[in-house]
Amino acid sequence: MFIIYDQIVQRLPVKVWLDNMNQLEPGCVQQALHAANLPFAFRHVAVMPDAHEGYGVHIGCVFAADGVIVPNAVGVDIGCGMAFVQTNIPAALLQVDTPSGSLAQSVVGSIMRTVPAGFAHHKTPQRCQALDRVNNDARAGREYHVNELAAELERGYFQVGTLGGGNHFIELQEDEAGLVGIMIHSGSRNFGYKVCGHFNKLARTLNERRGSAVPGEWDLAYLPVDSAEGQMYIRWMQLALDFARENRASMLTTVKEILYHQVEKTTGFADIEETFAVNCHHNYADREDHFGRIVWVHRKGAIRARAGELGIIPGAMGSYSYIVEGLGNPESFQSCSHGAGRRMSRKQASGKFAVEEVVSDLKRLGVTLGKQKKKDIPEEARFAYKDIDLVMSQQSDLVRPVKRLRTVAVVKG
Repeated sequence: MFIIYDQIVQRLPVKVWLDNMNQLEPGCVQQALHAANLPFAFRHVAVMPDAHEGYGVHIGCVFAADGVIVPNAVGVDIGCGMAFVQTNIPAALLQVDTPSGSLAQSVVGSIMRTVPAGFAHHKTPQRCQALDRVNNDARAGREYHVNELAAELERGYFQVGTLGGGNHFIELQEDEAGLVGIMIHSGSRNFGYKVCGHFNKLARTLNERRGSAVPGEWDLAYLPVDSAEGQMYIRWMQLALDFARENRASMLTTVKEILYHQVEKTTGFADIEETFAVNCHHNYADREDHFGRIVWVHRKGAIRARAGELGIIPGAMGSYSYIVEGLGNPESFQSCSHGAGRRMSRKQASGKFAVEEVVSDLKRLGVTLGKQKKKDIPEEARFAYKDIDLVMSQQSDLVRPVKRLRTVAVVKG
């Protein structure tokens, strides 16, 4: 870890969990400095080892705000995060032949037919307890009343249990003991996007009206948490977080049903057990106590890593992922990275790698890939991401790895 602190140009120090400045994009550094110069930022800004340039603040940004909340420092995919369940299914069974190819290929095909991905949604409304709590309770309905978002409370029923696109995925993985785990990366879909868009626009309008000291071009408009607008954002953010968690849980249930049924039908292995599960967000803000003060900790592309708390740090498809235990380091506001982090943009990756090159690489690694839209496969090539093991080595004071997982099959949006 090193520190960027020039008192002439920045208000607070920036603590970076990397070796040196050469490992950071210039744009990422600038965004970290913007966060450090926010008049309400507290103590310092933490930059995680998977950091790369984002919108408003960089991905892999953790900072605490005193009395305000910043929608763009949470991001458009509120509650984006990970879910994982470990099973006792031997990973070797995924290579058993079926009429549809290997068992892994058969399972991937079934997932793709069942779980909408990309911009696709369910054709009929699905069950969603998070939305029910608002829609079925008159008092809650009044508390959440925002004209511009009213329609999202109905549209969300068609979005829950869907994967999304980009770097979101469903993976079958193998742990060091040769057993299968299921990992899912997804968030609040268009629901969270609309929530962020509405409240960021509202924050910009209010900041301009009140003469905010935060330059508009930083895209870091804020809402005081003791204002009506701030309280409304917090309610909708929490709803999006609950929606995102339920979205992952819904897909996890579907994938388990598909996998367990096909494993038993094809191989006769019926004594399936789940040993443990994890479900965590990496785009959110929360009210926490740090360095003796109650502050709003913003984690954009970072997970909470309190002492003993389990988390998930995925790598790129065809690489490794980790289940980790937090060490509760106060200097990172008890946080760690949310993944490997991009080392090149989607556009750069598409220009550098061919579809056939990435597909061949995955085949060589024994990874089954499921994807409806083939032309953007290079965007998610493992070469477009940082080395996950290097990222893990940079945060050995933040987390302890407890399980290493290798990709066996992956469904991408």
